[in-house]
Amino acid sequence: MLTVRKAAALLKSWDNILILTHIRPDGDTVGCAAALCAGLRALGKTAYLWPNPGLTDATRPYFAPYAAPDGFEYAKLVSVDIATENLFPDNAAPYKGHVDLAIDHHPSFEAFARENIVRPGAAACGELLYDILAALGPITPEIALPLYVAVSTDCGCFAYANTTAHTHAVAAALIRTGIDYRTVNKVFFRTKTRVRIQLEAALLREAEFYDGGRVVFMTVPLSLMESLSATEGDAEELSSLGGQIEGVDCAITARELKPGEWKISLRTGARVNATKVCQLYGGGGHAAAAGCTIEAPLDEVRRRMLSGIEQVAAG
Repeated sequence: MLTVRKAAALLKSWDNILILTHIRPDGDTVGCAAALCAGLRALGKTAYLWPNPGLTDATRPYFAPYAAPDGFEYAKLVSVDIATENLFPDNAAPYKGHVDLAIDHHPSFEAFARENIVRPGAAACGELLYDILAALGPITPEIALPLYVAVSTDCGCFAYANTTAHTHAVAAALIRTGIDYRTVNKVFFRTKTRVRIQLEAALLREAEFYDGGRVVFMTVPLSLMESLSATEGDAEELSSLGGQIEGVDCAITARELKPGEWKISLRTGARVNATKVCQLYGGGGHAAAAGCTIEAPLDEVRRRMLSGIEQVAAG
């Protein structure tokens, strides 16, 4: 496993670099990719981001300036905030087995690249990216803005339990470059579409509680998304809703991707390790936030997740 210094040295020696982000891209993967691309270009490198069809209105502006043009021929391939090749977008499937450097922060990271660097204790991959980019040269505002998006979104604007002193220190350093962090906070944490409010209302209305109210199971079926004409942006981070309910320490959000296929997001407290639960079903993530995909009828999905939580809690 690489050190920050060695990872920076590798990047400094490369050129014509293509950067990959994960499926259903969030602020961390997009922010890391954009910041890395900006940092490499500041060194005179040619670098682009592989197009990701899952971008939302909130993340697209940070990605768009760096999107690869048709026909770009890369020499080196880098992935950011991707724990496993199974999280590559469909259009990046041909790149499986060809990544030269993987940069990540998930405990479930599979070290699938030729060279790998991981920091499982980081609240965001952006924290690790900050240290790598700082080793390459000055952190300019062009680098700092998407990196602030990366760091702030993965720790819930510094409210999640994964936030550390280093998380705050990185954010402070980024803010000192003069970036407009206030707009980032407004867009990502204090603005919701009307459709998003309707989605949240529907989830809360149909929420099911188990284990004396400690576990909540919430569903986002395709029919609900269609009835509200909801977009990916409207549904982003719905998984954080259940954990806000008093008394809940395990929040399961099941979103239907296609008939019979459910994307599971699990948010937990200290009692249950979310990664261990999701690993039972081929997923992974962090101790307090993990995910997996289950192909089964909804009743079976519910049964498996409740059983997994009981099994891990008992162990």
